[in-house]
Amino acid sequence: MKNILLLETIAEEANQLLSGAKDVEVFTAFTGLPPAEVLSKIDAVITRGLGQVNQQLMEACPQLVVAARCGVGLDNVDVAEASRRKIKVVNAPGSNAATVAEHTIALMLMLQRNLYQALNDVKSGNWAARSTFKSDEVGEKTLGVLGLGNIGLKVAKIAEALGMRVIYWSKSPKDVPYQYVSKGELLASSDLISIHVPLTAETSNLINAEALSKVKPNCIIVNTARAQIVDKAALVDALNTGKLAGYGADVPTSPAPTADDELISHPKALITAHVSSLTATTYKNMCVSTVNNVLAILRGQEPMSGCIFNLKDL
Repeated sequence: MKNILLLETIAEEANQLLSGAKDVEVFTAFTGLPPAEVLSKIDAVITRGLGQVNQQLMEACPQLVVAARCGVGLDNVDVAEASRRKIKVVNAPGSNAATVAEHTIALMLMLQRNLYQALNDVKSGNWAARSTFKSDEVGEKTLGVLGLGNIGLKVAKIAEALGMRVIYWSKSPKDVPYQYVSKGELLASSDLISIHVPLTAETSNLINAEALSKVKPNCIIVNTARAQIVDKAALVDALNTGKLAGYGADVPTSPAPTADDELISHPKALITAHVSSLTATTYKNMCVSTVNNVLAILRGQEPMSGCIFNLKDL
């Protein structure tokens, strides 16, 4: 009998897989960790985006062999510590690419068409706002994609279908029908910029005051990667001075900002609460695939190829 600890709720379909498994027992930590005697026999931990799989939890679970995230990003899993302890870190690579790409395009359209203001005007009864309404379309605009991985490529394909010219920067050129340019050229040439690079030491504050000084007037930036890739102070200044026409994001920050935060409350910013992957379809698929992979590992079977993130470190 193997023991699994759920740090957060998961999709019902994934729960059914666990409850139907006769060779596992499931414990939960939704309101706090179980007692030490339970933790001492845990073989696998499953989390989503908030439950922390850190050194403290690993020390409390000496039998732990799998730390799994129902998702892609691993900000809440100490991968280095898990690798040191020979604990397999499992995620769901590529599972959120389509839904995050859709969310990215939605934010672009909302900002370019000024839809948020238009909707609010109607809801407040201000039909007269039509006489002063300003917006534009994305067709024939240049989209610069920073990072052409799974998500960036899907964004590029949708943008192309909308009539946009797509250019991109990545660590190296890809075999794609889009023009590869330097970061500087991308910043200077793009009407809209979509960020899809991972957060690393090199990409932290990649979009800073110097980078923002290079962008075209009235450029729009959408960030569905990580908040720390954009320097917040420089971003707010660019929005205030009119250098940027808008900023859209679906990226986590910790602690969560309040409603009066200078970026959250900014009239040119549209921020969602890291919900781009929380569509019914993607949420179910991420949870089900992760549970299946955890069960496979615990049973000595082969999990899905590519799901063990830290395989090279084990």
